[in-house]
Amino acid sequence: MKKSVRYKTAHLIEDQFEPGSNDQVLKNKLGITSPEEMDDTEAIALKKAMEKLLVKFDEKHQFTAADICVFHKIWLDGIYAWAGKYRQVNVSKGDFPFAAAAHIPSLMTQFERDVLTRNTPCNFKNRSEVIHALAETHIELVLTHPFREGNGRVARILSTLMALQSGLPLLDFGLITVERKKEYFAAIQAGLDKNYVPMEKLFSVIIERSGVFL
Repeated sequence: MKKSVRYKTAHLIEDQFEPGSNDQVLKNKLGITSPEEMDDTEAIALKKAMEKLLVKFDEKHQFTAADICVFHKIWLDGIYAWAGKYRQVNVSKGDFPFAAAAHIPSLMTQFERDVLTRNTPCNFKNRSEVIHALAETHIELVLTHPFREGNGRVARILSTLMALQSGLPLLDFGLITVERKKEYFAAIQAGLDKNYVPMEKLFSVIIERSGVFL
């Protein structure tokens, strides 16, 4: 769920809010007006989507931009009309603007060619190579921000599937969603200069907390 207090957008169709939500919940198929109820609904849908995606892709799969859209659609298709589709509005978080909507298709093509093709399947033998692949792929997808809602979680889906390809367990992202959220956003911004080291450090801790000690 994108709240107007967190994200600024141009007033286009994806910018519509559910009537009665006080501009706190995006227009949705379920008529949900409560931010808390939408958070819970998205979380439940994400858990169900992960169960499907975990058996859909194997350790030899090379991910594509189309796969990223599949993640999003499987997760949010029952909630938003635009699930699985690239966003048509420009978005920013605070003073930090993400890629312009008009550039999303070409950026995702480039992301597939330059990042996904190189980093997946994520079956590198060296753990440092795995961590770099996770950090780079995660940052570049978040910076592109291809969807109107749920980009961070879609990036975490991809990271989880990549980690499984490398033999790691399911990743616990509680570190970046709660404890070190500011550090996570700083690592994303560092990626603007292709500096992936801060995110690599975070992924090292995430992997450790997920049950693998480096």
